[in-house]
Amino acid sequence: MCIRVYEHDEDGKQMTHEYVSQVVWTGNRGDGTSHYRSYDRTWDVAVPGKAIIHCSNDPLLGGDANKMNPEDLLLSALSACHMLWYLHYAADAGIIVTSYHDCPVGVGEVAADGAGRFTSAVLRPSITVRPDTNIDQATALHRRIHKVCFIARSVSFPVSCEPRFEIA
Repeated sequence: MCIRVYEHDEDGKQMTHEYVSQVVWTGNRGDGTSHYRSYDRTWDVAVPGKAIIHCSNDPLLGGDANKMNPEDLLLSALSACHMLWYLHYAADAGIIVTSYHDCPVGVGEVAADGAGRFTSAVLRPSITVRPDTNIDQATALHRRIHKVCFIARSVSFPVSCEPRFEIA
């Protein structure tokens, strides 16, 4: 069973927190890993109290293109963390966001030995704001986010942001 553990300082303030997940391989076709092609690269991500996410390997590596893969999940987490901070900063600044949609792009490379990694990511949010919005101020909020975004601060590749604004 997965549990969350929290540490507190002497005043009772929470200092650390843990995130838990359970990853369960679902790809045993009956012979386990008896040979390279005898099993599926599928698994479920199960976080206590949340919907299960059915996943697979990247289609380039024999995975199911209809399921999320680790690269999809990482890029989505990066985008979502940025979005949540942006909405927070916008609310604090009095900028009224009525719609936010991002189409992030992660660039990866694969070395000769088969090891892969992300080399960069570009967030491309389309943000709808009210007509009286100061677009320069709204744009500047994005530059503050990578100093606080949990996911962006945790990755080892550069993340940039190219926001587009619509007035409505």
